[in-house]
Amino acid sequence: MCLIVFAWRPGTARPLIVAANRDEFYARPTQALGNWEDAPGVHAGRDLEAGGTWLGVGPNGRFAALTNIRDPRQPLGPRSRGELVAAYLQGELGVEAYLDQVASRSDQYSGFNLLVGDGERLGYLHAREPAPRLLEPGVYGLSNAGLDTPWPKLLKARSGLEGLLENADPQQLLTLLGDAQPAPAGELPETGVGLATERLLSSVFIASQNYGTRASTVLIVDDQGRRRMIERSFGPFGGHLGEVSLEI
Repeated sequence: MCLIVFAWRPGTARPLIVAANRDEFYARPTQALGNWEDAPGVHAGRDLEAGGTWLGVGPNGRFAALTNIRDPRQPLGPRSRGELVAAYLQGELGVEAYLDQVASRSDQYSGFNLLVGDGERLGYLHAREPAPRLLEPGVYGLSNAGLDTPWPKLLKARSGLEGLLENADPQQLLTLLGDAQPAPAGELPETGVGLATERLLSSVFIASQNYGTRASTVLIVDDQGRRRMIERSFGPFGGHLGEVSLEI
């Protein structure tokens, strides 16, 4: 997952609104959003190569999501980051206890940002920071650096979410996630991947021959704890592959 914008207890009837794009190589096998037969109550997409996921919900109001950290100099961790989301959704540890546990072994993974929540609390961990933290109410963005790092696509998507909080229409949120306009050259971050790649990765929605946005996901939780999820799947050059809608 390479871009997540989310509103946590923003003062509306929807205490959690999430709009997220998962960017990955198209060749990596993936299962679309659905109920996991081997984990009742877990609803998520699934990485069929390593078995984990990038975003999902679980029993008792559980929510978790992940982005990687873009740094070509970092060592590759021996474990899959997607297991961090899957383990929380299937487990019973509370938000703080789970993040503390992950923080103690974060060096087993390549760099990541992790969000986990239970309907009452929402916690955040950056793999290279010493301690997780609980988030205050607000509107946030995560891409492939730290929380709210002001990359152009994060600022654009977060601002777009702020303008949709009152109505939180899923189709408008999906439109926000489909913005394929690259950032101006002078605004591109420098993350060590070269100018052409920085430009490709600078748009909210990424499309190319081999790599791009594989899934756009919207999650809306209302004040009764009801959850609505919509996921659109994409292939090379942004070709639309399907849509899943769930009410949980």
